[in-house]
Amino acid sequence: MVCPFERAAVIEQRHRDGAIAIAVTRARAALAQAAGPSLTHCEDCDGEIPEARRAQGGITRCVPCQTTFERGLRR
Repeated sequence: MVCPFERAAVIEQRHRDGAIAIAVTRARAALAQAAGPSLTHCEDCDGEIPEARRAQGGITRCVPCQTTFERGLRR
């Protein structure tokens, strides 16, 4: 027999997980919208930026150039 408190805890956790997933999705969408559209080609090397990366919004560099850029700022 399932304890009613355990069942309630499971249901509450499902609701919490769903709310978190919705909040994360909305935050990502808002960030992408605020950042503006992505470029199709890297501003540093002029290489094509993959569609999956551009879908994030506000992307201006390919992964290798962005990595180099970020490492340069941390030095």
